[in-house]
Amino acid sequence: MWARGCCVRSDEGESRSTGWSKVPQVTLAFWLVKILATTVGETGGDALSMSLKLGYAVSTLIFLCFFCITTTAQVASRRYRPVFYWAVVVATTTVGTTTSDYFDRTLGLGYVRSSAILLLGVIAALVIWKNWTGAVAVDQVTSRTDETFYWLTILVSNTLGTALGDFVATTTGLGFERGALVFAALLAVIAASYLFTRAPKAVLFWAAYVLTRPLGATLGDSLTKPRSDGGLALSRFTSSFALAAGMLVLVAATSLRERARVRVD
Repeated sequence: MWARGCCVRSDEGESRSTGWSKVPQVTLAFWLVKILATTVGETGGDALSMSLKLGYAVSTLIFLCFFCITTTAQVASRRYRPVFYWAVVVATTTVGTTTSDYFDRTLGLGYVRSSAILLLGVIAALVIWKNWTGAVAVDQVTSRTDETFYWLTILVSNTLGTALGDFVATTTGLGFERGALVFAALLAVIAASYLFTRAPKAVLFWAAYVLTRPLGATLGDSLTKPRSDGGLALSRFTSSFALAAGMLVLVAATSLRERARVRVD
């Protein structure tokens, strides 16, 4: 079920009535699509920077343009539009992939330092967001201010997730498949915390949002990296198109089910 807005805060700090939230409700379908989107981001980012040999800097500029276009469409929309929303998510994951690789490899920061810097960036974005608006929105984003912080946090968190995925898979020597299992286990812990503890829901949401990115990164690398590196050596472009198709099918099916439920109600 996707979220509708209720009574929310406006950009001027006043409460106003609205019909719709600009983001989907956080459900199992949401997380499944998110994992597919982050995997697309990994294979798509590597397709431009590595397969086409454009390099990390040029690829980052291209994906930043894509991010600006999709974000403009999302912000201009008056309600939640699945195509716009998930296009921005994919854009943040592709930007995150090439930006993280640029930090780690071109600038020579390494996975540990870049992860630490980006983690501080995520924390700073959330703290400023909380102090600016009084609350950190998760599935009820209706004001322009909340939407700006929402996408900024997602952009930084997806970049952080790329660095974490590379660190666990390569620096620790676990490899892509075992790295994916590590992040899947951590997500299971967060899910259990959500169900059985009183831990802050916003904290759990953003922790899960960060961790789905390295899960997608390790899954994407396990598909496309050479067999000598522990991958399946599949085409980056083919993998990206197949994953994107899976995303579209799942989003469409979920949206159709929600529309049917609304008509019945």
